[in-house]
Amino acid sequence: MSTTSTTPLDFPMPRAQGCPFDPAPVLRDLQHEAPLTRVKIWDGTTPWLVTRYDDQKRLLSDPRLSSDPTRPGYPSPAQAGDDSDRGGSLGFILMDDPEHARLRRMVTGAFTLKRIEAMRPAVQAIVDQLIDDLIAGPNPADLVDAFALPVPSLVICDLLGVPYADHEFFQENSKGLIDLTATAAQRGAAFQALHQYLDALLETRMSGDGDDVLSSLVPRVTSGELTRADAAGMGVLLLLAGHETTANMIALGTLTLLEHPEQLTALRETDDPKMIAAAVEELLRYLNITHNGRSRVALEDIDLDGQTIKAGDGVVLPNEIANRDPGIFADPDTLDLERRPNRHVAFGFGVHQCLGQPLARLELQVVYGTLYRRIPTLRLATTLDQIPFKHDGAIYGVHRLPVTW
Repeated sequence: MSTTSTTPLDFPMPRAQGCPFDPAPVLRDLQHEAPLTRVKIWDGTTPWLVTRYDDQKRLLSDPRLSSDPTRPGYPSPAQAGDDSDRGGSLGFILMDDPEHARLRRMVTGAFTLKRIEAMRPAVQAIVDQLIDDLIAGPNPADLVDAFALPVPSLVICDLLGVPYADHEFFQENSKGLIDLTATAAQRGAAFQALHQYLDALLETRMSGDGDDVLSSLVPRVTSGELTRADAAGMGVLLLLAGHETTANMIALGTLTLLEHPEQLTALRETDDPKMIAAAVEELLRYLNITHNGRSRVALEDIDLDGQTIKAGDGVVLPNEIANRDPGIFADPDTLDLERRPNRHVAFGFGVHQCLGQPLARLELQVVYGTLYRRIPTLRLATTLDQIPFKHDGAIYGVHRLPVTW
């Protein structure tokens, strides 16, 4: 049976010095000794922290936990701005069923396996062109700006119907929205800028018949099934999640492989799609870009590990430590690109499991299967201790990745 500490530890916990790819050591201790325990977050509240894989999967599929940040007790990772950047305005991700399911179904068709797989040649063309540009450009280069960020930005822009020419605007405001060190007013302003931008794009679609995701929402708006504000909020969510998460995985995954040269060599020398796909899954397991866990609040009492999470209690589920649970993954702290099976929870679990995971997997398969083969001498242009990691963001990664070849 787990026990709770009389003095809750502060969350999030810092990573160990020199170990930027690993979860905080305290998380591993808690997973072993107190897998359900209270922690203290920025506002002084003390939600429950859940660290074991099986417990997280159970809770993430439990309808007695809510994703709605407007409910009392919800453990927000940072101070929220005004109501315009909370709840429904940011799309279905922060809603509960049945409304969550109703809105999510409106865009599910764009992310089916069949439709996403049909995009593979186009994604391959984008990756090849960006690698051509990288090779022809300055050396050393910042892989984030020159490659990792443009790849998913170009892809999601095409899928949503957002002009890539506006990428500097939406990338800058996206960074502001997920910066946990920013003030509530700054994050609110970033959200408003993005929301107004997507709303304006929706306006241009109101009389047309486009085949992009934004255009597909227009009939829902005109029929009254969806408000303009909610449609724009869904656009913000898809645009933000569609480029920030994958961009960070591309850069962080590349850095990880450069620090594991034997694994990188094995990946570079294979053209087996199954091996490449397995490598993607292992990098998703091994790394963590959902930096501060998934937040929930209990709607009813829930018994877990001999304790009771009471109605109104906040719950935080950090997937990075669940993906390192030794009860599920053999040698969990070892990067093994041939690990199978690999039932990680990088994309979450349950009804809120990431809608865009087929697209993320496709992009990562193309990138990891192409970049290191095209540039076999790719290496860091600095030392690991000089890499600026995103300890300040809701999505983990690196701000810059200087490389040479």
